[in-house]
Amino acid sequence: MKKRVVVGLSGGVDSSVAAYLLQQQGYEVIGLFMKNWHDDTVTISNECPWLEDSNDALLVAEKLGIPFQTIDLSEQYKERIVDYMFAEYEKGRTPNPDVLCNREIKFDVFMKIALGLGADFVATGHYCRKSEQVIDGKTVYSLLSGVDNNKDQSYFLCQLTQEQLSKALFPIGDLQKSEVRKIAAEMDLVTAEKKDSQGLCFIGKVRLPEFLQQKLQPKDGLIYQIDESAQIYNGSKPEFDSEEAELAFEANNIGYKPEMGKVVGKHQGAHFYTIGQRKGLNVGGTKEPLFIIATDVESNAIYTGMGHTHPGLFRKALYIQASEVHWVREDLRIAENETLDVMVRIRYRQPLQKAKLHQFENGMYISFEDAQSAITEGQFAAWYIGEELVGSGVIS
Repeated sequence: MKKRVVVGLSGGVDSSVAAYLLQQQGYEVIGLFMKNWHDDTVTISNECPWLEDSNDALLVAEKLGIPFQTIDLSEQYKERIVDYMFAEYEKGRTPNPDVLCNREIKFDVFMKIALGLGADFVATGHYCRKSEQVIDGKTVYSLLSGVDNNKDQSYFLCQLTQEQLSKALFPIGDLQKSEVRKIAAEMDLVTAEKKDSQGLCFIGKVRLPEFLQQKLQPKDGLIYQIDESAQIYNGSKPEFDSEEAELAFEANNIGYKPEMGKVVGKHQGAHFYTIGQRKGLNVGGTKEPLFIIATDVESNAIYTGMGHTHPGLFRKALYIQASEVHWVREDLRIAENETLDVMVRIRYRQPLQKAKLHQFENGMYISFEDAQSAITEGQFAAWYIGEELVGSGVIS
């Protein structure tokens, strides 16, 4: 009997080709489109309206001759993603909705619906791969980066569990994007030439300030410029009585105060801005662009440094609370006071960085060989061994 796979058809070329390839491999394929959004007032006109996407998904399903339906998950999406995003921004953190969407919606709510339809697997159009091996008599699943280095999306799946991976298929992970488009063109799929969506996961392109202002009230505050010489310890580090204390020092943002800088402008709310941001400050007259090096939502202050090499942008370590440390490969989890050499990325598309994990009772520190620019609270750090993503956590 054929194995049944439910494909999350997004109306894009990647999921369209994923469905076609599964069909070719002999699976019984069903297409489902997730409707996750109702509010069109904050989406940028015609960039990625859900109606057009669901229509394209339907046309692909008709072309392939597979059953198709749209499911409305907007209630769960609002509860699990949008409300979480507002709460995080309010705390002055910058969440990653795409990672959350995969953990909470595609591979949880959506997966449960698919399994309820008798599916053996759920498939998506992600550029990543899965492998399995038996360790101590138990099947262990690995999440591997996609073959197309330029499109690798393993980072977005960094919060998946063994159980979720066991039911997941990634049919295009071995292909280059150009090959995916070629297959779609040969099959005369309506999505063959369609541009990739750039917006929030399954919402489309959203004007983030307007989106946030629905819930977060604008609040006038000051922008301060911090001179390079105003770093608290001016390059000479204090003595530490433990490795943990030294790592904590390396991971902490400098506690900037207004008296350390000069006022260069005004803003509408520190919670609308993020570390490393350059655009949207509307401050002119500086020799080089200003970058945000810290925000303080309590005092509603934004601290900036001039130029992308300003020392305030860089840190040698980051911290993840114990409750936020997640291992895709539970069998590789390190114990308290253990370390592990890994490669880490702190944002999508960032080249992997040499680093070391340090596990302590209260959480994990990641120390980097090279200081990292714009480490941002609320984003995910994902760690790899070779081409396998083995774990991740929310940066504190």
